[in-house]
Amino acid sequence: MPQIDLPTGVRMFYLDPNPQGGEVVLLLHGLGSAGESWQLQFPALEGAGFRPLAPDIRGFGRSSYPGRWRIPEVVKDLKALLDALSLPRTHVVGISMGGVLAQAFALAHPERTHRLVLINTFARLRPRSPAGWLYFLFRLVLVYTVGMEAQARTVSQRIFPDAPVARETLRRHILQANPCAYRAAMRALALFNAYPRLSEIQAPTLVITGLADTTVDPKNQGELVQGIPQARWLRIAGAGHGLIATHPDIVNPALVAFLQGKPLPTTEPQG
Repeated sequence: MPQIDLPTGVRMFYLDPNPQGGEVVLLLHGLGSAGESWQLQFPALEGAGFRPLAPDIRGFGRSSYPGRWRIPEVVKDLKALLDALSLPRTHVVGISMGGVLAQAFALAHPERTHRLVLINTFARLRPRSPAGWLYFLFRLVLVYTVGMEAQARTVSQRIFPDAPVARETLRRHILQANPCAYRAAMRALALFNAYPRLSEIQAPTLVITGLADTTVDPKNQGELVQGIPQARWLRIAGAGHGLIATHPDIVNPALVAFLQGKPLPTTEPQG
C-alpha cells in the first residue's frame, strides 16, 4: 500500500490501483472505515479508464493521527496528496463522512473539483426523529466510555445487518482507527453545516441515497439536492447506509455513467 509523508504532518496511506489511468477519482471513506472500503468500485472505475485514488483519512486505516482532526485540516491533507502526486484536478466521491469531506473540498477548491458524487451523506447533521438522536448520542457514549470494540460491534451490525463479510470488514476498520481521531471526527461532523453554502458548489453533482438508510435520514440527503444547483438524485429502494458494499451492481454503473457525463442507467427509479 503506497504511503506518503505530507507537509501537513500526516503519513498518509492510499490505494492507487490504476496509476496509469486517465481522469482521477478521489474516493473518500466513511467514519471508522478506510480506503479499502471502495474495493468493489475499483474494477468498474478502472474498466472505464479512470484512476481511482482511495486514501485512508488521517487517524483512520493506516494513516497517522497528528493529534488534531478538523475538517479544514483534512481538506488540506487531500490537497497535499493531490499536489504530491501532481494531480491538478479530480472527481470527488464520498460516502457519509467522506461526503462531508467531499463537500468541504469542493467548496475550498472548486477549480480542482471536476464532478462531485455524494453518497448517504448530509450538509448538516440533524436527526429528524427521537430514534435518530438516540442513536447518535448512543454512539458518542460508547466511544467515550466503553471503547472502540463496543463501537465497532454496534456500528457494523447496524450498517450491515444482513452482510456478514462487509460487517466484519467494517468492524476491523473501526478497531484500526485511532480512538482520539474517531472521537474528534464525530465532534467535527456534529458541528458541520454546509447548508448555507450549498449554492456555491458549481461542480456537476450526483447524490446517491439508500432509501433504507438508518444512519443519515434520506430527507437530510434531500437537502443536498435542493441546495446544490442542478444536482441529480439517485434513490435506491431497499439500500442502507453501506450501499457501496451491498449494492455495487446499481452504484457502479451510475457512478461511471455520471463521471463520464452520460445519462444514468434507467434500471432503477431516479429522482
